[in-house]
Amino acid sequence: MWMYEKKLQRPIRIEKPDLRMAKFLITQYGGPDGELSAALKYLNQRYSMKNKRAKALLTDIGTEELGHLEMIATMVYKLVKNATPEQMMAAGLGAQFAEHNRALFYSDANGNPWTASYIQTKGDPIVDLIDDIAGEEKARATYENLIQMTDDPGLIDALRFLREREVVHALRFREALYIVREDKKNYKYDVEVDGAKDIFTDTNFTPDEILD
Repeated sequence: MWMYEKKLQRPIRIEKPDLRMAKFLITQYGGPDGELSAALKYLNQRYSMKNKRAKALLTDIGTEELGHLEMIATMVYKLVKNATPEQMMAAGLGAQFAEHNRALFYSDANGNPWTASYIQTKGDPIVDLIDDIAGEEKARATYENLIQMTDDPGLIDALRFLREREVVHALRFREALYIVREDKKNYKYDVEVDGAKDIFTDTNFTPDEILD
């Protein structure tokens, strides 16, 4: 059960409407690496995660991503508030207005609707955590790109906060990957490859050997 606290994780202060930024920012609402995808993926993966610490981490981060989704929704709402149909069309949001008026809709920056295919779950703890790390790094990169596209101090502040949280999440998932990999009870390779080195446990494994 979740307890909803009626405040944003970080206040959103938008100085002026900006339909152009709203069009780009929406990708973190309903895009492949956006907050909705992340929240649903982590909260789904936890059911097949055998390691209790990793399961708890997926629950915590998945819950926080719902808070980030709320922040993105607030930003987009403020950026398009009171926009006229003509302004929406001029900003490339004519199709959005025709289908949804100024309402929020889960899509990427190109208008492609959100799809469940964005959520990757294999049931293999190593595969899932590696995918989670990659997802956080992709989200971080997207936020860095968005920061460069605006001069609104309030929007930049919120985007920087979200970028920092992506970095923290990636680090936590790396820690979980190490914990799960070391947990021999809950994870083991079903196929042993003769002569193969284990890059997780072999301290003599050199960077050149990894690349080879």
